[in-house]
Amino acid sequence: MKSTNNSFNCLFLVCLLLLVSVNSFEEQQIVKRSEFPDGFLFGATTSAYQIEGAFLEDGKGLSNWDVFSHTKGRIKNGDTGDIADDHYHRFLEDVELMHSLGLNSYRFSISWSRILPRGRFGKLNFAGIIFYNKLIDSLSLKGITPFMTLNHHDHPQELEEKYGGWLNPLMQEEFTYFAQICFESFGDRVKYWTTINEPNMFAEMAYVRGVYPPAHCSRPFGNCSVGNSDTEPLIAMHNILLAHAKAAKLYRERFQSKHGGLIGIVVHAFMYKPLRNDDFDRDAANRALVFTAAWVFDPLVYGYYPREMRQYLGSSLPRFTSDERKLIKDSIDFIGVNHYGTLYAKDCIYSSCVCSNSSCIAGGDHPIHGYLITLGEKDGVPIGEPTGMPRFFVVPRGMEEIVDYMKKRYPNKPMFVTENGYSSLNPTTAQAAELQHDIKRVEFHKSYLASLARAIRKGADVRGYFIWSLMDNFEWASGYELKFGLYYVDRSTLNRVPKLSAKWYRDFLTGEKTSNAISFKHTQAQLSHK
Repeated sequence: MKSTNNSFNCLFLVCLLLLVSVNSFEEQQIVKRSEFPDGFLFGATTSAYQIEGAFLEDGKGLSNWDVFSHTKGRIKNGDTGDIADDHYHRFLEDVELMHSLGLNSYRFSISWSRILPRGRFGKLNFAGIIFYNKLIDSLSLKGITPFMTLNHHDHPQELEEKYGGWLNPLMQEEFTYFAQICFESFGDRVKYWTTINEPNMFAEMAYVRGVYPPAHCSRPFGNCSVGNSDTEPLIAMHNILLAHAKAAKLYRERFQSKHGGLIGIVVHAFMYKPLRNDDFDRDAANRALVFTAAWVFDPLVYGYYPREMRQYLGSSLPRFTSDERKLIKDSIDFIGVNHYGTLYAKDCIYSSCVCSNSSCIAGGDHPIHGYLITLGEKDGVPIGEPTGMPRFFVVPRGMEEIVDYMKKRYPNKPMFVTENGYSSLNPTTAQAAELQHDIKRVEFHKSYLASLARAIRKGADVRGYFIWSLMDNFEWASGYELKFGLYYVDRSTLNRVPKLSAKWYRDFLTGEKTSNAISFKHTQAQLSHK
């Protein structure tokens, strides 16, 4: 009887310790809107091709993604963005969803081919202008600040066919002309502009791996019919940076004083940690940040590519002329950061690198990646909890660390977290009800917001946070399989159904307390099954 009591007491103590641990974890994750500065933008993000649909309606021309998604074998399950979420016809409903959540901002992109179906070769499509005017006006009526991205991976297909897309310097003038049309049409109501979304990711996916249009690559990075993964991403980025700078110059000279807005650019920015605790991998982690985020921001802040890139890439890295350096230097008013996770970095200069799993980029010993590889696990242990996206791991402290990196490298530059999101695990096998009960997404955003709040308390000038995404949508090469949305979209009816994360975000923004107990109750339930 004594041993039974001892066993019971031990079990009771273990359970008590577990519950205390869970409660402590929850206390760490509780974050309130009041922890963020006055005027802070809390929003959600989408992009034109991923949600609009209506791909050939009302005068819109074909985009590079319209053509690419119709090419056999390019998109999972043969999905396309022809209809997507039908936002083009349902935008009023979607604005109501945003309003019901309590969002004070909405980040979206413009379909270039809806405004200028043939670029400068054709006429302005006024139906496209009317659509975006209606969207912007609807947002304004609901007190939602529009945060506009000019280009989010899609451009008129004709520019690809005539020029070869971003490999041709003439794209700089095409983009500047497109930007001018948007500044003239929407600038009186749009105060936040980002020129191009994730040019570093676009260069990687389109010209290194070949999984975005125009599908250029070379071995060992991919198996494409055309392309050079050593040089083309560098050329494309060079043209993109100059296109941004020309558009920013135009905005500042002709529109900024009149409209009072800000203009910036957005990068995709993982945080990187050394795989091993040695100088080689610490240097590799720093190079990983340089060869991704600083590749974009250093030229636009300081007027030149990072020293490390010049060191390792040599003559392969394009050069800015003296006039171009003057043009690009200090050509952003703010930094946009899309952050989804943290990875390990391993040096490949002083040790051999072999990629053996999906969390490792092939060809890591090549200068285009800074002679390093990035991995999601060490000794078989993931760096953080896996998500539905193979290289996106949940490492909340990475948010504080990437913001701190930007603060130190680019002092006095305001920042916006323009995307942060969680992809559901195994969405293809999940039922709608299961997808709606997205507790993991709630926990993700709570922990990342808590991390962001710590960075702000340490002095980072962060002015907004946008969840990717408002609703489930076309996730590029993954089609509709990956789901990041606050709203579930029924593919047969296109009805929007709020997930638990939508309700949590609404409660967070309106000051309700019900959401703070969600994860705790869920964790208690998990413990009871173990």
